[in-house]
Amino acid sequence: MTASTSSSLSWQERLWRFAFPYLLIAPTMIFVVLFTLYPAVKTIQDSFYEPARKASEPAVYVGLQNYVDLFNPTHYLGSRFTRVLVNTLVFSFGTVAFSVPLALLMAILLNRKMRGIGFWRFSVFYPALLPMIGAASLWAFLYSNQIGLINTVLRGFGLPDVNWLGDPNTILASVIFVNVWKQSGYFMLFYLAGLQNIPRDLYEAADLDGANLWQQFRFLTLPLLRRSTLFVLIIALTFAFQTVEQLQALNQGNPADRGNLMLYFIYQNIQERRNWGYVNAMTVILVGILLIFTVSNLIISERREANE
Repeated sequence: MTASTSSSLSWQERLWRFAFPYLLIAPTMIFVVLFTLYPAVKTIQDSFYEPARKASEPAVYVGLQNYVDLFNPTHYLGSRFTRVLVNTLVFSFGTVAFSVPLALLMAILLNRKMRGIGFWRFSVFYPALLPMIGAASLWAFLYSNQIGLINTVLRGFGLPDVNWLGDPNTILASVIFVNVWKQSGYFMLFYLAGLQNIPRDLYEAADLDGANLWQQFRFLTLPLLRRSTLFVLIIALTFAFQTVEQLQALNQGNPADRGNLMLYFIYQNIQERRNWGYVNAMTVILVGILLIFTVSNLIISERREANE
């Protein structure tokens, strides 16, 4: 548009052209503010207050005391919160450490021409289609002491039964395994899409130069899948920190909170009015940890690309 045409527009037309893009995104921004920003700000604000004993009385401002109490081993919630926080970190990193490499391995194996490839890809992806509570209920049956398939197989080899969901030493690992089984196929799709976007000419050239399979994987596949890996790591951590519904079927965090996770712990304590301040503080801590890991991954990835 020329300067003469622009100057010939009335102020109403110029205002409309300026405001039109903002009007298009206004509905989305309204929902973001109402259902994301406002709840987040409200949660942070409420974490500094202790609810009154009666709903008609105002909440009492206590500052950071709710956060201090959560890390106080003599407090009725603090004595449990540290254990649940450690469980959540171990669960999240354990899930990511197993599911992401497994997803990459499955994507590499299924990124080829073979008979029945559609069936094999669907078989690997199928667990991701199941509702989490349904998958957890299935594994609760498999983990069962008397009639569970796993212990039945162990008895067939003359091995003793394992109380997978009742032993403090095995409950967290059992929950991690269910999550890995459930989500690896979903992460595989992103790696499979990334692999199919890598030109085959690169591998043919590397093969002609004498590079073996490991060298091709290390110096071609992994660097070219860096963006996919970053995305998978972020969503894998996000999913891990949001784990809640499978614990309803997998012994509800017992015994003694050894299998409990942060989001389920929040759910367990939100019903009591006196815990509302602590619940908001736990939510802020959970979101803060997730933000730290997400932003750290983005910064590290960007710095690596800048250095290269």
